[in-house]
Amino acid sequence: MKVLVAGATGNTGRRVVEKLQRLGHQPIALIREGSDTSTLPPGTGTRRGDLTDLPTDVCEGCDGVIFAAGSGGDTSREMTDKVDRDGAKALVDLAKSSGVARFVMLSSIGAGDPDPKSELAHYLQAKHDADVYLEQSGLDYAILRPVRLTDGDGSGDLLFGEQVDPEGVAARGDVAATLADAVSNPAWSGKTKRMQSL
Repeated sequence: MKVLVAGATGNTGRRVVEKLQRLGHQPIALIREGSDTSTLPPGTGTRRGDLTDLPTDVCEGCDGVIFAAGSGGDTSREMTDKVDRDGAKALVDLAKSSGVARFVMLSSIGAGDPDPKSELAHYLQAKHDADVYLEQSGLDYAILRPVRLTDGDGSGDLLFGEQVDPEGVAARGDVAATLADAVSNPAWSGKTKRMQSL
């Protein structure tokens, strides 16, 4: 599959690109002007685009899309809305109009029912809104909601569903492997799952 990866130069996104290549897919990194592409594996395709201003043809010819982007923990509420909510929604629309087979969303634990008292309330609401938009889009989708991310590669020993400990951790390597699997695995079709590394 040709798979467009939003957030491909980030800590999780570059791992997604590597995992996609290992699975035999052709990853295409969505990159902004001036992005550091030196961390991307050789052979990675690229397309120019900013989640706050996407070209209408950004998904053309792609079989799948993985949204692994994020505005970051230190950005303003406005930028969180522009990237994590509005940028995700815009990419969903463009994926649908281009006939993409599956859209995989990297979300977050807590996005299903955001706690307004949480320190991350605004971020979780933005992720929630993007998730709901994807679920109602008519696209075949998969949504992954990991617990707190760590920078490790992970062991591949994972837990999904309601048994996930909200206070647990999820290694970025495990998250990336799951996202890469979800873009083509029929078992992920229409699923929203919580996840942690064991």
